[in-house]
Amino acid sequence: MAPAALVDLRCGAVDELHYPATSVLVFAGVPGAGKSTALHRFFAVGPDAEKPVRTDSGALVLDSNHTRNRLRHRLGLIPYPLWRPLVHLAHYRAIRTALRTTDGPVAIHDCATFGWSRRLIARWARAGRRELHMVLIDVPATQARHGQITRGRRVNGLAFTAHCRRWEQLMLDLGARGDGPLPEIEEPLASASVVIVDRTTLSGVSLIAFDAA
Repeated sequence: MAPAALVDLRCGAVDELHYPATSVLVFAGVPGAGKSTALHRFFAVGPDAEKPVRTDSGALVLDSNHTRNRLRHRLGLIPYPLWRPLVHLAHYRAIRTALRTTDGPVAIHDCATFGWSRRLIARWARAGRRELHMVLIDVPATQARHGQITRGRRVNGLAFTAHCRRWEQLMLDLGARGDGPLPEIEEPLASASVVIVDRTTLSGVSLIAFDAA
C-alpha cells in the first residue's frame, strides 16, 4: 500500500507500506505504544544510539531516546524528570535541522499528542518541500503502560493520563472525518496521509519503504 489520505487499518492487515523518497514519516502514539520498537524493527535502529541514524536504505531516523542517551552522560546523576524538557528541546532541534538539510527520507519518533508539536513538524516539512506522512499506533492505555514497564521507562501517572486523553480526542477527531481526503488545515493533522494501526496490524507489516512514485 502507498497510503493516501486517512486509512484506518485497526483490525485490518497490510504487508507493506510504501512512501515517496523524500517523505517525512512520523511514528506516533502515547508513551509505551511501540514507536521506538517500530523504528528498530523497520529500520534496524537499536535503542543505544546517541544520535540520528542513517540506515542502509538511506532513511535518517530520529528517536528521542537517542537524545536521552546522549545527554545522560552529562546529566545522568540528576533525576530524569528535571532534564526531560532538554531532551524534548534537543529532539525537536534535531528534527528541524534534519528536515532543512538532509537528503532522502526522514523517520521520526513523536507522541503527536500535542498540537504545537504536530504543527511544528508539519511546518518544517512544508519548508523543506517534503510530504508529511504519519503512522498512528493506537493501543489501549493498559497495553501502553505495560510497554513502559517492559522498557523500564515509566512515565509519571498524571502525565501519562494527559497523553491518553489527548490521544483519545485525536482519534475521535479523525474518526469523525471518516476515510477520505484530509482537509488542508493544521488540525488535527496537516499530513498527506495518516495510517492508523493497532499492535496486531503493525506486527503484520513486513516492510516500510521509501520508493513510491
